[in-house]
Amino acid sequence: MLIAATATACGSSGQPAPRITITRTVTASPNAETAAGPNDGVLRMGAKKAIDDVENNVHTTVQAVEYQQPYKGPQPQKPEDFQGGDTWATASVKVCNVSGADITVDQTVWSLAYEDGTSVEITGSTGGDMPKPEYPMGKTVKPGRCAAGLVTFPVSSKKRPERVVYEPDGAEPVEWSVPKA
Repeated sequence: MLIAATATACGSSGQPAPRITITRTVTASPNAETAAGPNDGVLRMGAKKAIDDVENNVHTTVQAVEYQQPYKGPQPQKPEDFQGGDTWATASVKVCNVSGADITVDQTVWSLAYEDGTSVEITGSTGGDMPKPEYPMGKTVKPGRCAAGLVTFPVSSKKRPERVVYEPDGAEPVEWSVPKA
């Protein structure tokens, strides 16, 4: 936004006084929730989204920090045929309870969405050789605290998802775009 003001006056000798122009440039700071594309409502990977559930006195932030396909750390056993996919991918995620009541976090509210309309859910496999640190399952988070870790998905090495999706029961989904490989 550009704001300009101009002041002019006449001197006592009938000569115009010097002209003074004041210009102020205001630059909007980038919004952490900036969408990946215009009008698509999908956040950039790493963006935080504030979620306020006033009715239940819950104020949280949620964030998909990073997506890896294939997961670059120590490899767990390949996904079983019934799980779908031939490799593991991870989403590094974080949910913070800003204020209000205690919340419970879980991996089951996270999924991957593909351009063709398909999605991949978690397998429910935890512990053992799954990528660490794991995002918790059924953990209570008190106000002022966060839960963070990796959510693991069995994916096809031949295609990449478009979005990481967070969708707890009864809430609008929040989506982050997955960068191209």
